[in-house]
Amino acid sequence: MNTISPSTFYKEEASNYELTVRVIKAQNIHGGDVVTKPDCYVCLWLPTSLADKKRTKTIWNNPNPVWDEIFHFRLHSQVKNILDLSIHDEDVGTSDDHLFTVSYDVGNVPLNEKVVENFSLDKEFQTELQVELNLVVIPETQKKVTTNGVLVCPEMVTLQVEVPKKRKEPFKKKTELALSVQGSFEDSHRILLQSDSSSELDSHDTAVFHFSRDLGTEMTASLCRVYSPFDVTFSNDTENDSSNQTIVPLNLISPMENEISVQIPAMEGKPLDVQIKLNECPEELDVRLGFDLCDKEKIFLQKRQRLVADALKKVLGLEEDLVGEEIPVVAVMATGGGARAMASLSSHLCGLQNIGLLDCVTYIASASGSTWTTSKLYEDPNWSQNNMSEAINNVKKHMTKNKLNTFSMSRLKYYRKELKQAAKDGQKSSFTDLWGLILESMLYNKKNEFKLSDQQAALDNGQNPLPIYLAINVKQDKISTLDFKEWCEFTPYEVGLLKYGAFIRTEDFWSEFYMGRLMKKHPEPRICFLQGLWGNVFSLNLVDTWYLTTQTDTFWDTWIKDKIKDIDEGSIRVRRESAHTKTSLITPDGTLSGILKGVLTNRPIDGEQHNFLRGLYLHKDYYQQPQFTPWKDSNLDIFPNLLTPLADNLCLVDAGYFINASFPPLLRQARKVDVIISFDYTLDTPLQSVEQTCQYCTTQGIGFPKVSLSEEERKTHKECYVFNDKDNDNCPTVLHFPLVNDTFQKFKEPGVLRSPEEMSDGDVDVTGAFSPYFLTNFTYSERDFDRLMKLTQYNLANNRELILDALRTAVQRRKARSRSCDVPQTQEQKKT
Repeated sequence: MNTISPSTFYKEEASNYELTVRVIKAQNIHGGDVVTKPDCYVCLWLPTSLADKKRTKTIWNNPNPVWDEIFHFRLHSQVKNILDLSIHDEDVGTSDDHLFTVSYDVGNVPLNEKVVENFSLDKEFQTELQVELNLVVIPETQKKVTTNGVLVCPEMVTLQVEVPKKRKEPFKKKTELALSVQGSFEDSHRILLQSDSSSELDSHDTAVFHFSRDLGTEMTASLCRVYSPFDVTFSNDTENDSSNQTIVPLNLISPMENEISVQIPAMEGKPLDVQIKLNECPEELDVRLGFDLCDKEKIFLQKRQRLVADALKKVLGLEEDLVGEEIPVVAVMATGGGARAMASLSSHLCGLQNIGLLDCVTYIASASGSTWTTSKLYEDPNWSQNNMSEAINNVKKHMTKNKLNTFSMSRLKYYRKELKQAAKDGQKSSFTDLWGLILESMLYNKKNEFKLSDQQAALDNGQNPLPIYLAINVKQDKISTLDFKEWCEFTPYEVGLLKYGAFIRTEDFWSEFYMGRLMKKHPEPRICFLQGLWGNVFSLNLVDTWYLTTQTDTFWDTWIKDKIKDIDEGSIRVRRESAHTKTSLITPDGTLSGILKGVLTNRPIDGEQHNFLRGLYLHKDYYQQPQFTPWKDSNLDIFPNLLTPLADNLCLVDAGYFINASFPPLLRQARKVDVIISFDYTLDTPLQSVEQTCQYCTTQGIGFPKVSLSEEERKTHKECYVFNDKDNDNCPTVLHFPLVNDTFQKFKEPGVLRSPEEMSDGDVDVTGAFSPYFLTNFTYSERDFDRLMKLTQYNLANNRELILDALRTAVQRRKARSRSCDVPQTQEQKKT
């Protein structure tokens, strides 16, 4: 296995294989219909070879069907190739019953040796499926491919199809050339061969397709009649008539060859001659593959270090300057919490400035409602160098204003106009975008043209901490967030899916990618659309709501979830050194459960974004890479055919659904964070996020301090908790600040008691259902807003010494580590 360092992509030697699959027979099949015998067929899906599925013929009325059909697939040696074999019971008049799916790792097949597998589908009824597989190397296909150990970028080629103008002679009836290349970026093109010269279609006589050279791709071409120049309609005699289609296997054509002439049969008259040619594409990628930081962030860190070193020297009273690796990395982590989080984070950042600690911070990570604060602050390139009281006043103005105008007729017309423009710009407009526009109305007084990449101006000289915004990628329907979620981080420099090590420029978010290349550039979204995405409290499905309410997934696991079983059981041997994925049997639930699952998992008001991993493959050893960090309960991570690279779209939602925190980006090894100041804005469970993060990190092997709390600590919350691991230098110290009202009730400032007349000012309700700061409240009274500001700043100032102690310890650790690196090693130490 190739284990890589978390630096960047590299090149690997690769070949192509040909896989032959012979579907032989099945026995003792029990169909979905208890009255009649099953009418079975088998579907074969190998998406790393072909974009579409293949299937056998149907064997009618037979529980022991014999197919004996052969299928061929072209494979890439460095890609994780998983063959899904699904058995279906065909029904007339209703949808077919899906009985079983076997998920089989082709890496299990030895080279140049036929293997017969008998897959046990149901031991009770002795149900089996028998398949023969044979894998051979295709000669002279050795090449180098780009990979980061988790993703593989295949070789891209373009197919150019041209209709020579001299051959665009008139047909008796209006005709068009329909072209399709399944698995290509474009999928299909059409060229109108006879129309008015003013027709837009008539001016295009060349079609271009982008696709993977490694796929067993075919071009399908046919001539079809057109009945209306405005509404292209295929005649009944050509629409499904494969005899009128010309199929060209593209893997037989070399990019080195000259143009090839292909004849397309016509229904009447002469056939049409077209010229086709394959061209190689440049190797440069627009998707950055790697687990290291991007160059722009590295440059920012160098500039920020100087300011942080000066601030630490001042606040800690150090005699010597801190240099290089001696300078610790301090980060702020903020949870979600709607408008409460937005207001409180503003107050906390102001509080850090007041006690001289804001310039010590390198990163600010936020999720959900807290993202609304940072995205607003960074419109000012020097916000952290200015007095933050002005920023607080700005938040107060919008938090206390009347928001009825948000739903006025003029605003509704504005929303409609902006959504139309977003759709024109290439975005799949949804309720998430509408929610972003509503937030814009509540947080701003006018249309805000600011974009996330514009925040780079606030980082040019390292004058502010680097903001990081967190979301999670989920499946839009059929699969619960309990089973699948992936961290996605946004910075002014990049947007990336962390576990795949794949990033794009922030300016290119909303654009379309394929095989690591930027294919269609769309305008970058305005910041309001991202605010709606990061803080969309309405994109829950019913299963998410159940989980958040009960913190249990028993109902989902017991009644709704597909049953997945390992059927290797020693009979299916690991025959090659390639990383082996266990053979799994997936048994879908019945029709009623399927309907219930659809109701429970559907996200009717979620949005979709273009998937910048589209066209990339998972490496054959992806699951063994330490950088690939799935959730422990994400069963899909062992099913590469269902993971994000094979999805057409992303479904990015609020990160607060399961861990209402923004820790993950700060725990990336490359960021080397030493101290995390954690601000938790949850009302009822202010310690849950840090406990869940600890559990997640323990499972994944990520450095995070142990969070162990007594029952008393859970009941009576402190103003600040310090979690650390003194024996682990790779583990950050976490100072966790819940939103609590403790000593503030008696002290208006640290060490200054309240007078009897001032006692009412300390009565701030941040618990219970009747708190004025409940999640869906977006309008506070001035008194409630001011009290929340004073409470949060007081809690921070009252625990200043705890923060300073953590910073001193971080400096000492850094210095000790730096000195140990400078000490020459003995020969024995070098051997060790």
